[in-house]
Amino acid sequence: MDAVEQLRGWFAERLPDEWFTGPPEISLDREEITVIGTLPPTAVAVGAVGAEGIGELERAAVIGGYVERFREETRERRIDIAREAEHRFRRKVSWGVVAEGDRVMFTTLSVPVMTRLRQPERQVLDTLVAAGVARSRSDALAWCVRLVGRHTDTWLADLRDALQHVDRVRASGPDVLD
Repeated sequence: MDAVEQLRGWFAERLPDEWFTGPPEISLDREEITVIGTLPPTAVAVGAVGAEGIGELERAAVIGGYVERFREETRERRIDIAREAEHRFRRKVSWGVVAEGDRVMFTTLSVPVMTRLRQPERQVLDTLVAAGVARSRSDALAWCVRLVGRHTDTWLADLRDALQHVDRVRASGPDVLD
């Protein structure tokens, strides 16, 4: 049996039916199991509060409050389920929800990863640090990993072009050290 299928079955027997509108999304790696469920629509989405006239800030506040209420009301049960899963599957459990299309993670595991990079790869990280995209090589590497899922290397080429433009503008300006 596939590990994810086994996890889905295990969690299906433990999660209360009223928590989510369907089966939760479950993913795993060597250290972590992530459980993300879709919450039922809020009263705002149904129109009870007048969804057609609600502004973006009010919508964000309503969803934020809804998610926070769910998080607090389910905390003890989620902790019990997570402890049982961590003991059985030897992985930490992270929780999140999808509310009105917004994904909110309650907990996530941050795991150090050792890697060896050659100079061209380090230069990519240093470019991101120099551009202010990341504070350190470690942050730059994490940013790159997230970005790979959404973009191709053309974005990095655009960033390098922009940095070259910044370098040209700096070079044409006055020398502030004199």
